[in-house]
Amino acid sequence: MTKISQPHDRFLKELLSHPERAGALLRAHLPGEVVRFLSDKPPELVDASFVDEALDGHLSDRLYKVETSDSRTAYLYVLIEHKSAPDRKIGFQLLRYLAEILKQWEKENPKWKRLPAIVPFVFYHGFSKWRLPNEFLHLVDAEESWRPYLLNFRFPVLDLGKIPDQQLSGDRRLYAWLLAMKYATRGREQKTVRELLVEALRGVPEDLRPILYYLVQTYVYDEQTLRKIIRAVRPEEEATMMSQFAQDITRVARQEALREGMQQGLQQGLQQGLQRGHREGHLEGLREGEAKGETKGEAKGEAKLLLRQLSRRFQPLPEGISERIYGADPDTIETWADRVLDAKSLDEVFTG
Repeated sequence: MTKISQPHDRFLKELLSHPERAGALLRAHLPGEVVRFLSDKPPELVDASFVDEALDGHLSDRLYKVETSDSRTAYLYVLIEHKSAPDRKIGFQLLRYLAEILKQWEKENPKWKRLPAIVPFVFYHGFSKWRLPNEFLHLVDAEESWRPYLLNFRFPVLDLGKIPDQQLSGDRRLYAWLLAMKYATRGREQKTVRELLVEALRGVPEDLRPILYYLVQTYVYDEQTLRKIIRAVRPEEEATMMSQFAQDITRVARQEALREGMQQGLQQGLQQGLQRGHREGHLEGLREGEAKGETKGEAKGEAKLLLRQLSRRFQPLPEGISERIYGADPDTIETWADRVLDAKSLDEVFTG
C-alpha cells in the first residue's frame, strides 16, 4: 500500500534538490556556530538515502556535502519527520543513519586519518508541537554522573508549526513551499491559509504546478477551489492544468486503490483457498484462492477509486452510493469511472 508520507516526501525532496533553496533553508535554521564557518558555496546534494524500509512510512532524508570557510569538507544530514506528532526515538534513528553515512564514507576513503564532521538536522511539519529534547542522551537510562563518558550529540529541529506564517522564510520561493507544507497536516486550518497561499504563489507563478499538485494530494480541496487558485495565479493555464491534474490524480489513485484492494482481496482469497485446500488439496486450493483474491481485490480497488473521485467532484454524496458501487460488477464500475471527469452531475455518471 502506498505510504501516507509519499506526497510529503516527494514534495520536500523536490524542494531540497535545488542547492540554492536548500542552502537558504539550512542557513536560516542551523545554529549560528555552524553557519558562520560555512563557505558561500551552495550545498552539494549527495545521491544517497539511509532511512531503512521499515521506517520510510514517516521518515525521509537528504544528505549534503558542504565546504567550510577554511576549505574542509563536512556534511549536513537532514532527517524529515512526516508524522503528525514527534517521534521520541528520533535521536536513535539519527545515530543509526549517521553511522551508516560514516561507513559509506570510509569505503570511499579507506586511507582516512580524520573523519568528516556531520551535522544532523531534523525537519518537522507535524500538527503537534515539538517538545522533545533535541539531544541523543535523553533516550539513555544512566546515572547523571556518567554523562561525560557516554555518547551524545545535539540536533537542531525546524518545527514549521512554531514559526509565524510571515516569518517562514525571506526567500519568496522557499516561503511558498514551506507555507504549503506547514498546513498540509493542519486540516482544520487549511481554509484560513488559502489567501496567503494564493498571494505567495503570485510571487512565484513558475512553482504553481508542483505546489498545487501537492495541495491536491494533501489538502482538503475541491475542484472549484483549485480552479480559483489557478485563475488567481495563471488563468491562461486553467484548462490545461485541471486536465493534467485529473489524469495524474486518477492514475495515482487508481494504482493506490488497486494495490490496496489487491492486497486485501488476496489475503481473503488465500484464506478461502487454505480452507478449501485442507479439504481438496492444498496447492490447488491456494491457486484458486489467489486467483479469486486478485479478482476481488481489483474490483474492490476500482470501487474505492470511483468513490474517491465522486467525493471530490460531487459533495456530499447521497446515502447508499457506496453500497451501489461496491455491489456492481467490474465492467460497470469501469464505465462509471470513465464518465466522472466529463459528467456535470452525479446522475450523468450513472445514467450516461
